[in-house]
Amino acid sequence: MSASLSGSKKTKEAPRTRDRAATEEKILAAVEQILARDGFSALGINEIARQAGVDKVLIYRYYGGLPELLRAFGERGNFWTSIEELLPDIAALREQPIAELLTAFLSRFIDALRKRPLTIEILAMEIDAPNALSQVLDEVREEWGRQVAKVLGGDTHPDTVELNVSINLIVAGALHLMVRARRTVAWSGIPIQQEQGWDAIKHGIAWLVPRMLSNGGMPHGK
Repeated sequence: MSASLSGSKKTKEAPRTRDRAATEEKILAAVEQILARDGFSALGINEIARQAGVDKVLIYRYYGGLPELLRAFGERGNFWTSIEELLPDIAALREQPIAELLTAFLSRFIDALRKRPLTIEILAMEIDAPNALSQVLDEVREEWGRQVAKVLGGDTHPDTVELNVSINLIVAGALHLMVRARRTVAWSGIPIQQEQGWDAIKHGIAWLVPRMLSNGGMPHGK
């Protein structure tokens, strides 16, 4: 009898788990749709519930509130790339010089973000009108950056501060050019709306990274 009841319980729980996963996906998709259409100013629990076609009670139950929901959206693979997406071959890359690892990471990061036009639009929104909600996404990226530093070994490099600053300058520059490419055809002669322009940027990064890492190549603030 107990075995039969146990089996029955498992059978009933599985659909509920699937239903919740499907509902969460609807809610996160609604956040994306509202941001793409109307920006942060239109983002509220009621509007998200209406867009998703769910009861707003479920949003509070699953996420707790709007900041927590936006954090879940920011951690979602559709919005921001994961380390696993960028470095599925991390074990093999770690067998190579660190310059190879950093170059692969930066090149793949550019490719991954350029495939996410909504993310680039949201980054532009954050620059033009930062707010409490955009700050949540910024915090998600900061945490992501700390995880990346550990994976890449930046926290153990003898020039930790200089290396991290240099990598972040490259990332920030790439993000700036992605945002500019929405409206600007070329930047300093680089056609940033075309693949050849981004190929040139990645080639430049591949040239720069090993020179950043060469002995005596990192400046010291001493």
